[in-house]
Amino acid sequence: MAKGKNQYVVPTKNGWGVKGEGNSKLTVKTDTKVDALKIGKEIAKNQQSELTILGKDGKIQNKNSYGNDPFPAKDTIH
Repeated sequence: MAKGKNQYVVPTKNGWGVKGEGNSKLTVKTDTKVDALKIGKEIAKNQQSELTILGKDGKIQNKNSYGNDPFPAKDTIH
């Protein structure tokens, strides 16, 4: 499966949204950040991409990779 667009959970004027990298429009608009996180995570998993979560101030709070991560966790058991 080809890697899809990275996804972003972003604050909006009246709630939260999920937006694909490079897109000018939201993929999904939600009332809560929790709902946007759930949807963004599913999209990122399906597209084997990265999910970047922004705070209300627009700064990055967290990132999660759901694709072929070039830096796997060091505590991974092989």
